[in-house]
Amino acid sequence: MLTNCHSYYSFKYGTISTEDLIKVLVHHGFDTFALTDINNTAASIDFVRLAAQHNIKPAVGVDFRNGVQQQYVAIAKNNDGFREINEYLTPHLHEKIEFDTQAPPFKYSYVIYPFTYADDELRNNEFIGISLEDLKQLPFSKWKNQQDKLVIKHTCTFRNKHDYNAHRLLRAIDNNTLLSKLSEDEQANEADTIIPKTDLLELYSQYPQIIENTKHLLASCSIDFNFDTNKNKQVFKNSKEDDFQRLKRRCIEGLTYRFPDKNEAVIKRMNKELEVIRDLGFCAYFLVTLDIVDYARSKGYYYIGRGSGANSLVAYLLRITNVDPIELDLYFERFINPFRQSPPDFDIDFSWTDRDDVTRYIFEEYGYERVALLGNYITFKYKSAIREIAKVFGVPDDEIVTLQKNPSSANGNKYGQWVIKYSQFIDGFPSHCSIHSSGILISEEPISCYSSTELLPKGFPSTQFDMYVAEDVGLHKFDILSQRGLSKIKDSLDIISENEGVEIDIDDIKRLKTDEQIKELLKVGKAIGCFYVESPAMRMLLTKLKADDYLRLVAASSIIRPGVAKSGMMREYILRFQNPERREQARKDLPDLYNILEETYGVMVYQEDVIKVAHYFAGLSLDEADVLRRGMSWKFRQRNEFWKVREKFFSNCQNKGYAEQTVADIWRQIESFANYAFAKGHSASYAVESYQALYLKAYYPREYMVATLNNGGGFYRAELYLHEARMHGAIVEAPCVNRGDWPCIIRGKHLFLGFFMLHGLERKSVELLLNERGLFGEFTSLADFISRVAISLEQLMILIRIDAFRFTGKTKKELLWDAHHLLGHSKVTKPEPTLFQPEVREFELPDLWEHELESAFDELELLGFPLTSPFKLLEKQIPSLLKSADLPQCVNKNVAIVGYLITRKPTRTSSGESMSFGTFLDVDGYWLDTVHFSHSFKRYPFRGPGCYLIRGKVVEEYGFICVEVNQMYRLTNKSLEENTHLRITAVSLSY
Repeated sequence: MLTNCHSYYSFKYGTISTEDLIKVLVHHGFDTFALTDINNTAASIDFVRLAAQHNIKPAVGVDFRNGVQQQYVAIAKNNDGFREINEYLTPHLHEKIEFDTQAPPFKYSYVIYPFTYADDELRNNEFIGISLEDLKQLPFSKWKNQQDKLVIKHTCTFRNKHDYNAHRLLRAIDNNTLLSKLSEDEQANEADTIIPKTDLLELYSQYPQIIENTKHLLASCSIDFNFDTNKNKQVFKNSKEDDFQRLKRRCIEGLTYRFPDKNEAVIKRMNKELEVIRDLGFCAYFLVTLDIVDYARSKGYYYIGRGSGANSLVAYLLRITNVDPIELDLYFERFINPFRQSPPDFDIDFSWTDRDDVTRYIFEEYGYERVALLGNYITFKYKSAIREIAKVFGVPDDEIVTLQKNPSSANGNKYGQWVIKYSQFIDGFPSHCSIHSSGILISEEPISCYSSTELLPKGFPSTQFDMYVAEDVGLHKFDILSQRGLSKIKDSLDIISENEGVEIDIDDIKRLKTDEQIKELLKVGKAIGCFYVESPAMRMLLTKLKADDYLRLVAASSIIRPGVAKSGMMREYILRFQNPERREQARKDLPDLYNILEETYGVMVYQEDVIKVAHYFAGLSLDEADVLRRGMSWKFRQRNEFWKVREKFFSNCQNKGYAEQTVADIWRQIESFANYAFAKGHSASYAVESYQALYLKAYYPREYMVATLNNGGGFYRAELYLHEARMHGAIVEAPCVNRGDWPCIIRGKHLFLGFFMLHGLERKSVELLLNERGLFGEFTSLADFISRVAISLEQLMILIRIDAFRFTGKTKKELLWDAHHLLGHSKVTKPEPTLFQPEVREFELPDLWEHELESAFDELELLGFPLTSPFKLLEKQIPSLLKSADLPQCVNKNVAIVGYLITRKPTRTSSGESMSFGTFLDVDGYWLDTVHFSHSFKRYPFRGPGCYLIRGKVVEEYGFICVEVNQMYRLTNKSLEENTHLRITAVSLSY
């Protein structure tokens, strides 16, 4: 009997989740109703799925409104009607067009107009909705004698007064206004509250025909999305058989590149995989992915395929991935098995500079009608909700901050208590549509069969539902991602070719895995700039594992993930690796578990380990085990099937006789890391990229650091990568107007910093400089530069202060004198181009005093770091000459050492106290690692960037050396007395 129900996907309007809406309506006696959220179909598919679980006959549609003013409600008679509603809604959303007062001539949808609708003529599928308030006016209206065109339209938006209050707050947030100033036209009527079905029928009892019309309308609606069937593109070219032959042909071609010997085991595995792919109907999915990477290769785009797709030999042969699944014993069934109805999940990473073009290609090749970015939702978070709600109550900013830090401070404050109460209520509510970070859908049917689309900042249409709904309905995403690590590799190859004249096949992974120099870098953690292995934590782990081979790096890539580390299993893995007796004891304690996970010493490391333990240890089916793995995501965990499988996990283990505490410990491991740990194939893909980066770092470190700088660095900031280049022989030079470029460049060993690194320098000014130099040659003097490049005095001063005119032989102060003479004192006026070079009057200037560190201070301001050693900036002599190289001889001794702070990682002890890890450079530029336990961390905190005197005990564990800090003092830097605005204390270093 309900034709106009809202969930909280009526953004910043509705107040009830889809499932709660169903539950409350069932409780009130309804067995059919229409979900018609405002201007979107975000919840429609999930509503139909949930309705089946509650024995509800669903109907779906849209409440079309301009702002909050309802124009009409459209309800789909069937799936064709849902499609036409989406196709009508989409252009209005894309172009921000208001809806007309009259609906279009829908063929497969009903239209319900408000009682105030002015037109007397209604189409066969159109009705007038009568609300409870309209009943009073009906006897006196023009519609009283046309009851065959009337239906019940009791809008259901709230459960109670609390919901209504939350609605008003959401409307005030949406309108960015105080609640007291919220217009009644911008909010719903409190009468839009759910009432029992018996009460509703009683209120309309004088109009039985209206009741029958409504029953008939809802009864004639039927919508079914045929869940869990593959909705992706089904045929790549002509037919499914043609697709299979095409796929097989490309695999055979790939054998020559990947396995020149074409051994029988490889061919057998290839044929087995191809048969499974064909039987499950996934040939088109593989071919579409192949087409995407073929396009990338044709354009010279570098990419890497990762995720569970790396378990597939077919993917390896097609060069979708660079992971050999036979070498790693990756079982194909983790990727595709007869129990899995969903298509495979490929994650393809591209350079951040290439990804948008790849996305454009996909839309143009497969059609905007059938391609969409996958949607997502921005949700209210508790602390941000406190701010939003407090603002509409008019709470001052300082009080808002106090409430966010300490919600209990609201006690005794009426408005504060309301803020906390309703912030908790709307925590998790969807606020508005967004997009998934990487997902793209390519559908067999038009996207409008499932969703209307939004046009968000990326410029491509995106669905109004998220990845969980997409999976449910059978639309499985292609993940097209971007990362700077690939850009560094791609750019390095170009820079190496230009500077060294060497061409490198970076995809020759088998050669890289046996390279001795790479092994040496891995074993000691010398991986600055290299993807995924450069962080202090990874350096520590690699050193302790002595990880000089591919398999250990694959394991390390997953062990380092937050969940594994949090569960304590990273530590346990290290101990078992180092201690054979500990491994043997673990085997004796729980042989069933150890045998399942023997490769990783009985420790769960990969996502597959959850499946293995659930299947072999707890006796769940493979299908149930995968439900358990997926259930580690918070949203999927809310579903009933996850909790049923969890219960079966415990009951099966109990029936097998395992100790209750043992089972609880294993479950804790699963729960703590499964949402973070990598699939083994995914980890292997990361390891491949790490090897490629390590190869470039090992043999062409200077060029690789240039590429790293040009792509925004990595874990660290620019200063460290320049330091690393110096440690490998680079001669670092400041930007130069005659030899520099917008990016950093290298000529031989000379590394010229790019103009992009200068704070305040505009790209337009650099483009003018580079164009002029390219057309008419290098500049001969400052006057020559000024006569040829239209530049403001402000921009010119930046170039002079960074010493970009050093080729003139003049000091910076002399050049600044000339610049002011030529351009005047204006900071913005640019000279008019002339045919004649202005004459520069040569002044006889007195000797201009210059501080020995003046250039360093200019560099600090303009680059963010000095090009000289930070230790030279210290006010006093370095108080200790001890170096990192001396620490192995000082194990278990107390030392004093000076280090330049690079980064720190705050964390907490098991008891919840604050502590930190520190990373420094010593006076020779080598690593110095520190541990700051809570007692010293509180007394001797980090006090910003700079050099520190560190006192503490040297400790060593499995080859990794660090200092447990007892005392730490930040050392004072020099300052320029006559240039107080450039004092070092006022300028932040990079780290």
